[in-house]
Amino acid sequence: MKRLSWFNATSLTFGFAFLYLPILLLILYSFNASKLVTVWGGFSTKWYGELMQNEAMLSAAWVTLRVAFFSATLAAVLGTMAALVLVRAGRFRGRTLFSGMVYAPLVMPEVITGLSLLLLFIALNLDRGMLTVTLAHTTFAMCYVAVVVSSRLVTFDRSLEEAALDLGATPLDTFFSVTLPIISPAVIAGWLLAFTLSMDDLVIASFNTGPGATTLPIKIYSAVRLGVSPEINALSTILIAIVSVGVIVASLVDKRLARTRGGEG
Repeated sequence: MKRLSWFNATSLTFGFAFLYLPILLLILYSFNASKLVTVWGGFSTKWYGELMQNEAMLSAAWVTLRVAFFSATLAAVLGTMAALVLVRAGRFRGRTLFSGMVYAPLVMPEVITGLSLLLLFIALNLDRGMLTVTLAHTTFAMCYVAVVVSSRLVTFDRSLEEAALDLGATPLDTFFSVTLPIISPAVIAGWLLAFTLSMDDLVIASFNTGPGATTLPIKIYSAVRLGVSPEINALSTILIAIVSVGVIVASLVDKRLARTRGGEG
């Protein structure tokens, strides 16, 4: 086994410290008894209690979860449909334009995307709120779903679909009984990615939000501009814990599925 050189070990140490030390400090100071986030005043969990009493922050979190769920679901459906067209439809008139429109949000600056969607909603006379934020997040998230699902469809064994069609299944039945179960891991991965992107978004949501539809990133940004509060550290720690648990659960499920497939093989 090749051992790490001192240079590689030092580089890895500084790299991981640069990435994770700020997160560890944030978690540590979420248990700070002092209201001054830079001064340690002893261990306390009172800021978590204060956070649970902060109705504005909890309301923003609930709005964010709803927007993320609905936008991720719409993005998963539309992104899967777009991926099917791109991979299965072959050459057709307007394919280049269609693929460019699907992938454009990947490279488009978020400010441009948010502003263009704002102008669209104004032209359609739509009041800014939950609906506009959900549609905006769906617009930029579906391209990520399309990329993930397309990569799975490229390696898909189409003989399975042909066998189902030969046995009398309709194309729609074949899709729901054969194609969708096989590509479902990619669809789920795309949904999770869209959900995460929606929860994390600040720029696009700030252009398209309205009264009663303040998302958590906007609320946190507004609060941080007045000074970092220990409640923000507590909220960030909770989000880090949720993400960590999700990653651990996903990795355990993936290992179990891999072990099951290995046993069947």
